[in-house]
Order: sequence, then C-alpha cells, then structure tokens
Amino acid sequence: MNRLLNIQLMIFCVMMMPFEILPLEEKQPQSSSITLMGLGDSITQGGSKTPSYLFPLSKKLYEAGFDIDFIGPRQTTLEGRVLNHSGFGGQNAEFLEKCIDSIYREFPADVVLLHAGHNYFVENKPVSTIIDAQRSIVSKIKAINPDAAIFVAQIIESGKLPKYAYIPELNIEIKKLVEDLQRIWPRIYLVDLAATFEWKSDTIEDMVHPNAHGAEKMADTWFQELRKYVKKN
Repeated sequence: MNRLLNIQLMIFCVMMMPFEILPLEEKQPQSSSITLMGLGDSITQGGSKTPSYLFPLSKKLYEAGFDIDFIGPRQTTLEGRVLNHSGFGGQNAEFLEKCIDSIYREFPADVVLLHAGHNYFVENKPVSTIIDAQRSIVSKIKAINPDAAIFVAQIIESGKLPKYAYIPELNIEIKKLVEDLQRIWPRIYLVDLAATFEWKSDTIEDMVHPNAHGAEKMADTWFQELRKYVKKN
C-alpha cells in the first residue's frame, strides 16, 4: 500500500512539472561513495540560458578529488554534460514539500542541497508558508534517513521587485529555522548563498536566475560548506 502511494505521488509530481524531462540515460554501475541531490526550483534545474550551480559544483568536487554521484528524478544537459537533480522549474517550496517523501524514497541521497523560496509574491506574505514547507521537507527526509546531511540555503536575492521583496526577511527566518532544526537532528547545515551573491552582476536579464558568474559563486559557497562535511565523513 505504501509503495502504491509513493508511485501515485511520483506520478503527481511528474504531471506537475512545467518543463520536459530529458530522457534518462542507461544507468551505469556507480562507484561513488556519496550521493548528492540538488533540491529546488529552476535555479537548481538550470537550462541553456539559465546556468545551474550544480554544474560548476560538480566540477569543483571532482577536481578536489571527492567521489560524488548527483542523483534525482530529473536531468539537465549543459554543453554535453548531464546531471541528475530534483530541480522543478516554476514550482515553489510547497510543491517540493508535497513531493519530497516519494522523491527521497526513490533517491535517498546522502546529501541534500535545499534552495527554495522563489516563485511567490510579496503581496501574499509567503515567509511563514515557506518556512513551514522547509521544516516539513527536512522532517520528511530525516524520517526516512536520519543520517542524511541537509544543507539549507539562505536563498539568492533578486532585483525583480516588488515581487521578491520578501527575500531578506525570509533569509533571516531560514537562519532561525536551521538553528531550531539543529536542536532536533544532527547534520543540518546553514549555507548563506545570499552573502556573496549580487543580483546586479550575477543574474541574467530577468534579474532572478543566475548567469554563469552567479552560478559559479553559488557553487563556490556550496563547495566551501560541503568539503567540511565530506572531510568529516
């Protein structure tokens, strides 16, 4: 019965995806010691005109000698490279919360990178909604795998205003959320992606999605935190 429910949830999530999923390549035996899932929206998913931080991050990890396998139900291709992830363009934290149980049971990553908070409007006062969704996401992952390492990001800011005027407040609350979660579970980490990201120079014309320079900045911040965890484990 539980397996049937998981399958139904996965079908629901796939049907809600606004972008076409690229066909899965034939799976090859994996030797990676650590599996990693990028979890978020189009900023995680990326595309030909909106670079995902996952690509420069994978390069940094590889060049540093870390053995990492990127996993998830979706794929993005960039310059002939293919990466798996759980980035859902156009969706928000509530969507991820509804899908994460079924997704994570199928792709139980050792490490999860959560960057979620866009795709709302300031008029809707979404901060508490996003925080509740993120809390539930972490709780559901930990219920399945108590040893999972979850890196929760203070999200990148945007020049698309007033729509995203709530982001500074949200990032303050994300920090408080992580501090609360750390009292409950081990291996919960805060990653401040907003600290070095400058939307004026680091986004494309829409003032929301990272350009190549912005994606590189995001990747470097993730990498600095990830390598602490990888070295410890």
